[in-house]
Amino acid sequence: MVSGHGIHGIEGRMLNDAKIKAAKPRDKDYRLSDSGQLYLQVSRAGGKHWRMNYTYGKNAKGSPAQKTLAFGSYPAVSLVEARAKRDAAKLLLRDGKDPAVEKRIAVKVRTEENANTFQAVAERWFELNSGWSMEKLRAYRDANAGKWSHKSAERWKTSPAPWSAVHSADVITSLERDIFPEIGALPITVIKAPKLLDVLQRIEKRGAIETAHRLRQRCAGVFAYGIGAGLCEMNPAAGLGANLKDKPRPKKQPSIIDGKRTQEARIEAIRQMLLDCEAERCRATTKLALRFIALTAVRPNEVHGARWDEMHDLDGPEPTWIIPAARMKGDEGRKGEVDGDHMVPLSRQAIAVLDAARMVTGGFPLIFPGERNPHRPMSENTLRELLIRGGYGGRHVPHGCRAAFSTYMNERAKLLGNVDDRAIIDLMLAHVPSNRVEGSYNRAAYMERRRELAQEWADILLDGFWPPEIHLGQPIRYAATGPGRVTI
Repeated sequence: MVSGHGIHGIEGRMLNDAKIKAAKPRDKDYRLSDSGQLYLQVSRAGGKHWRMNYTYGKNAKGSPAQKTLAFGSYPAVSLVEARAKRDAAKLLLRDGKDPAVEKRIAVKVRTEENANTFQAVAERWFELNSGWSMEKLRAYRDANAGKWSHKSAERWKTSPAPWSAVHSADVITSLERDIFPEIGALPITVIKAPKLLDVLQRIEKRGAIETAHRLRQRCAGVFAYGIGAGLCEMNPAAGLGANLKDKPRPKKQPSIIDGKRTQEARIEAIRQMLLDCEAERCRATTKLALRFIALTAVRPNEVHGARWDEMHDLDGPEPTWIIPAARMKGDEGRKGEVDGDHMVPLSRQAIAVLDAARMVTGGFPLIFPGERNPHRPMSENTLRELLIRGGYGGRHVPHGCRAAFSTYMNERAKLLGNVDDRAIIDLMLAHVPSNRVEGSYNRAAYMERRRELAQEWADILLDGFWPPEIHLGQPIRYAATGPGRVTI
């Protein structure tokens, strides 16, 4: 019998399940030996624990240091499993490694992996690209009953980043809605392609095919970030596009000129739309905004936020609307470009609209403010609702004025042989160029010809129209009761 550390006896040479089950507690701990330094320690309380003795390195006296590995308890760890753990430890010893140290390293790695959940990594990826602080965003939400908007992003943005506030809000909202509840709590290392595909296909089944594709791309971005940060080794989202249904073709924003084959039909359609909508009863600023967007062919949100201090030289020879780069469509890089403001030459008719609007909103910063608060922009639905009331629901939207201008003026340039006008019309529409440097240089170029084209378009579009100030002081709605539509 070998004794030491209060443990008595090495009984038998090889263990089997029958011997292990028959082992009863004694007044002192004892061990049942198996082979290769593996043994089962039986405690006084009846516990049965797998151990392995080995030597590694030197102790303070220069002798081989005696060490012990714990492999778990029986029956949770079977005899076969205990022997496999022993064999693995011996392989490490053969390679000059201490099994106890390697075990601690493995535990640390698993702990880190469990801490690096998909949600934790995704939020770090999101913060890098958005410049937002998730901690500050959560604090804002908590203080506002969970309500928030990208319009307040400066409250939680901490650094410049490539994404716009609108895009950032869309990304985090989609992840929190569809991805985090499903795999957010899982370590990023354990998420495999079949699991992620199952999540995406359930999104598909509710009819959100484009959303599923968009989320696949965002998940791929998270995994790519994780690989670069050394948090995972594979990107299971990268090849899943082929497993999703094809994205539906994007719906074109309807314009009243759609399907019109001649220039005469196109201009007649857009003119009739303006006539019908301006005959409706609503606020004068709404009708003026619709006429202004038709004349300038800018994006609707650029008209909604138009300010008086953006208008320059209105009484001079070169009246121009300078839209700050920060209000233009595009990512943070586009919005932060030096000399990236969009310059819109104003026709006489556009200036007439501004003169009429000044009589109503000239005392406020915004040209076309909302009805309830003169310091907030017109709602994005205001012009759309006017078009619906005018009979153009589903046939024309505010953005359709850009298509009308582009189609008519490009075809006109072709018929007149002015081939260079096509590129200039593109500049007037502020299309984001593929070459950013060239785009920045050209934003203020060709202004003389752009001004000529803007005036030609206005002359064609509003030929014979009533002046815009006719809308001032007119009834703005119909009575809710009484026979017919009685003005109030």
